[in-house]
Amino acid sequence: METPRMPIDSFANVLYAGAGALLAYALLAWLVSLPAFALHRIEVRGELRHVSEQSIKLVADRGVRGNFFTVDLEEVRAAFEKLPWVDEARVSRRWPDALVVELGEHVPLARWNDEHLVSTQGEVFAAAADAELPRFAGIEGSGREVVEAYRRYGEILAPLGMKLTEISLSPRRAWRLKTDSGLEIALGRKDAEPRLARFVAQYRKLSERLGAAPAYADLRYADGFAVKLPQAAKTVNKQS
Repeated sequence: METPRMPIDSFANVLYAGAGALLAYALLAWLVSLPAFALHRIEVRGELRHVSEQSIKLVADRGVRGNFFTVDLEEVRAAFEKLPWVDEARVSRRWPDALVVELGEHVPLARWNDEHLVSTQGEVFAAAADAELPRFAGIEGSGREVVEAYRRYGEILAPLGMKLTEISLSPRRAWRLKTDSGLEIALGRKDAEPRLARFVAQYRKLSERLGAAPAYADLRYADGFAVKLPQAAKTVNKQS
């Protein structure tokens, strides 16, 4: 049986089509590489308090390669998001020679494990801050959980006029708190919110009965709690 053969004219047409496609590709590659399409401007937008012009210029010099058509927007975005204070970056082209970079910064909420910062969204990031911030401690990956707990426990303590200055989540998932009044609270692992609410409801009467505000409260009991008075209050009570 004879194998069908492609007619010479058809074969020539395929060759011409392939050559035309290669020529068009080469022409397009030559056009987009012309100096006329070079990037001349990077417009940075956003309310920036911590990201410096110097760091932006450094990223622009090292992280932006190519011209208007060939620049890799994802690569540029990733380069900007490596800056310590940058939470999110969006990059787009603006005809004929510019990139528009929109930057969003982390909003610091607290210090994290005495080494990093944690944002209001629970993102842990490495940066330096001079502001006076609460201290958070937690296990890896627990940033959002600790931030949410800080807000919930803070709302429960608000009627006492207290603010949280420290909150920690141990590897055993036990909670500990410290307020701006100096009160330290051991919440434990279970039923933390109802136990804290119960303590807050009885706090003022308890302080009146003891003659001083507690310095430490252990709420890790099913039906009650234990408290310790400040050392000065103990001395006064002993002398009286």
